[in-house]
Amino acid sequence: MHYRKIGQTDLDVSVIGVGTWQFGGEWGVDFSQNQVDQILHQAHEEGINLIDTAECYGDHLSERLIGDYLKRHDREDWIIATKFGHHFHSAFERTRHVDPASVLKQLDNSLKALNTDYIDLYQSHSLTDDEFDNDKLWTMLDKQKQAGKIRYLGLSLQNDASIQQTKAAKQVGADALQIVYNRLTRTPETDIFPIAEKDQLGILARVPLASGYLSGKYQPGATFNANDVRSRYDQTEQKQMLEEVAKISRDEVPENVPMATWALAWCLQHPAVTTVIPGCKTPEQVTNNALAAKLDLVSTDHPQFVK
Repeated sequence: MHYRKIGQTDLDVSVIGVGTWQFGGEWGVDFSQNQVDQILHQAHEEGINLIDTAECYGDHLSERLIGDYLKRHDREDWIIATKFGHHFHSAFERTRHVDPASVLKQLDNSLKALNTDYIDLYQSHSLTDDEFDNDKLWTMLDKQKQAGKIRYLGLSLQNDASIQQTKAAKQVGADALQIVYNRLTRTPETDIFPIAEKDQLGILARVPLASGYLSGKYQPGATFNANDVRSRYDQTEQKQMLEEVAKISRDEVPENVPMATWALAWCLQHPAVTTVIPGCKTPEQVTNNALAAKLDLVSTDHPQFVK
């Protein structure tokens, strides 16, 4: 495993993390504590130290499953990133809560769910520009940093990443951006990455497998069951994406390299990217994800590489 520093922080994160939206039950599987334990145990064995979760992956459900694991293992082995701004009601309904009092309550609930006294990276969760432009919110969060509840702040941007928020990240005390970036979604290369590199912001690339489309498991015409969030995607766009994936598989993925492994390593070759946070449903998927750190695409002369 390789490690890179998030921006100007002292957080040395594995280049492969564990995304945990799936633990909230919105990706077609209800996870038991034993399943989560096995996944996180395998991640630790692979040298992975970053877990990314959120307040609304279930109603703090993902956090609770992670927290149950953490209370039986060494908290210092992990860098925990979570988020604020929403409340989960069902797989198809979330409400938004971004006023300072609500966010403080969310923070305390996350700390309790995670069985920890502090969060390493506390991220705004897909705020609109109007919600982001709130001095009282960032003042409150700065006080929580001073109190030791938060080590660093980050911005988990909407799928259409906000340039306004990216430019203002350092002003509100943020050291990292979480954005959608993968072989099918490359717009950050032109509008977000140059700002991040100039301001020395870490980049957590989410959805690096394009919601599983770059896993190599799905062919044009694939369908998803009703309790899988992908069932809500536009069918025409889905078909086009799968056709593009088939072309990438033929033309770009080296022989004998799993497509998912290649797709993660592809993200990590960009000098702005600190880490990728793919979801995983089994320990075997964790191992396959970790293999991406070994591909030649992942260079040790990366500007954030930690020796």
